[in-house]
Amino acid sequence: MTTTTISGGVLRLADDVIITRMGYGAMQLAGPNVFGPPRDPEQAVAVLREAVARGVTHVDTSDYYGPVVVNRLIRRALHPYPDDLVIATKVGSRRMPDGRWVQSLHPEDLAAQVHDNLRNLGVDALDLVNLRVGGLHEAVEGSVAEAFGALAELREQGLIRHLGLSTVTASQLREARSIAPVVAVQNFYNLAQRADDALVDLVAAEGVAFVPYFPLGGFSPLQSTKLRDVAVRLEATPQQVALAWLLRRSPTMALIPGTSSVAHLRENLAAADLELPADALAELDLVGVGDDAARPAQGA
Repeated sequence: MTTTTISGGVLRLADDVIITRMGYGAMQLAGPNVFGPPRDPEQAVAVLREAVARGVTHVDTSDYYGPVVVNRLIRRALHPYPDDLVIATKVGSRRMPDGRWVQSLHPEDLAAQVHDNLRNLGVDALDLVNLRVGGLHEAVEGSVAEAFGALAELREQGLIRHLGLSTVTASQLREARSIAPVVAVQNFYNLAQRADDALVDLVAAEGVAFVPYFPLGGFSPLQSTKLRDVAVRLEATPQQVALAWLLRRSPTMALIPGTSSVAHLRENLAAADLELPADALAELDLVGVGDDAARPAQGA
């Protein structure tokens, strides 16, 4: 497989981990509502292989996508994995037989979830494990010491290389960092949903990656007049403009837009090459702080 390098730059998560800032989120490779198998497994495999062929070195997943479906697709498509590929996964939730998402932060079950990811991805150690703490879109205050401490122990055992957090507050990040190093924070954030602006700046100052989930709005796409107008002027898609804005928003921003289409994947990756003039940035910066904002995304 010939590997090329995508634009957008790279980000050093740790001394031994460098990722492309434009990554790929694999959630949409599962069936409807992230449950069950995809309608076209061969297309899902093709998307994963195209992402890596185009230079992506950061793939985001979880064993509760499907459940197990997406991790097994990743293994089928990409194993044995390229040396530079970083697969980030999440723990802290379970999928019920009826499709419900249920939080599960007990240390024993977190260990079981880690082993599920190891088995279904076919690896001896997980590159990056994010502890999912809060709700669907918003963090919920409370101690993360017990749950994060359990993952820190698994890291000490060599089952996890690096740790991150998902859907957390600044105080929870501080608490976790007092237990073990945190290389990434993954919260709900995009051009129009910017409640975490202060946290984006905080983690940038600390050299921690900020990985926004639903960077394109989620299951309800971004709807913004300003975004559409800028896209028309730049002869780009609104999605490409939204991704380009995120890359400009913070030097430690790492993106994981998801898609089940090879064509859409290529469009998303091309956003890394999109230049945003100063006037366009000024317009886009106003999205999400007034009435011109996206509808809330649905899902997890």
